[in-house]
Amino acid sequence: MKRRFSDEQIIGMIKEYEAGVKAQELCRRNGISDATFYKYQAKFGGMNVSDAKKLRALENENNKLKRILADAMLDNAALKDLATMEQIESHWSE
Repeated sequence: MKRRFSDEQIIGMIKEYEAGVKAQELCRRNGISDATFYKYQAKFGGMNVSDAKKLRALENENNKLKRILADAMLDNAALKDLATMEQIESHWSE
């Protein structure tokens, strides 16, 4: 079963690693792969919990803005198609 760790838990693992606990031991204890641990380290290394929370909030905001942009782009494309169809219809009705 896939387990999701909180930012606090991930930073705790990284702090343990920085204190000298081997990565393999941390991975075994937490049931994660080496690749997952090193991904966490690359993302959260050198951060404290408040920094990680700020990062998570910014990522969430960025994802929300991306969805809004995608919706606006779809609306724009639909309006362009509609305008093109109306132009074609008006041309044939003349």
